[in-house]
Amino acid sequence: MRSNTMPVLLVAGALLALGLVPFLGSGYHLAVAIGILSQLVLATAWALFSGTTRYVSLATVAFFGIGAYTVAVLGEVLPWPVVLLTAAAIGIAVAVLVGLSTLRLSGVYFVIFTFGLAELIRQLVTWFEVNVSQSMGRYVFIDITQESIFWHLFALACLAFLVGWLIQRSRLGLALRVIGDDETVARHCGIDTTRAKLLLFAVSAAFMTLTGAIMAPRWTYLDPTIAFNPVVSFQVLIMALLGGAHRLWGPLLGVVPLAILFEVLGANFPNYFSILLGLVFMLIVYGVPNGVAGLIERTKLKPLLLRTRRPA
Repeated sequence: MRSNTMPVLLVAGALLALGLVPFLGSGYHLAVAIGILSQLVLATAWALFSGTTRYVSLATVAFFGIGAYTVAVLGEVLPWPVVLLTAAAIGIAVAVLVGLSTLRLSGVYFVIFTFGLAELIRQLVTWFEVNVSQSMGRYVFIDITQESIFWHLFALACLAFLVGWLIQRSRLGLALRVIGDDETVARHCGIDTTRAKLLLFAVSAAFMTLTGAIMAPRWTYLDPTIAFNPVVSFQVLIMALLGGAHRLWGPLLGVVPLAILFEVLGANFPNYFSILLGLVFMLIVYGVPNGVAGLIERTKLKPLLLRTRRPA
């Protein structure tokens, strides 16, 4: 009972604490909470696919940037709900198109391809801006307050956890766990591995794209280097690994401390941020390979193992 209720209480408590920020905190606290929520959605969406299937993706910023640029292009033309739906539809379409070919890859090949995908999309957007729109960026003037952005992200975070919870308890979730353990065995069991991976990849991409779309109004000006900054993908990866990507609630344990840490490092050491980010990544990989969630689970299992080893 405790092992089942602890993750629920953890997620509910964290979301409740974040939900109180607009009422109790200042403008700065609200800005930090927006950053935490955006990273939380991205890391949870990343873990939803990569944590289950063991396919390490670096395409997070590709979908994030697609959402941001959709708002930059259509934000003043279409109503806000329609813009968000359009962004999600574009993100899903790109995920399906890319996934049909890339999800047959595995290991380091998939990692390299997803990293290249983000760079390819950035270069295509840059080419379009320079040769078609005759500019290198776009101004974003949409009448949306910081509190509205916060509540949009809050609702999206709740939806991400709900969708992840439902998937984990479905036949699709079972199929994906088998794929993560051994994809060859999954195929022999009759699981359509390509279809299962493609479906979850599209769901994950939709959350990432919507996050980029909701965050876009925070920037007055957007260009490809801002929207498709590769640091976003690595930050999300680090946060998910620290918390524990093998559990849906794991990224939450990594997002909150690292989001605050990155905020401090970016404000005080902007010229050394990439170096410090790399050091943090190395410490996490070598020091906490299974994440905080793995440490918690191992701590809980120790008393049980000790009892089973005692002689009768």
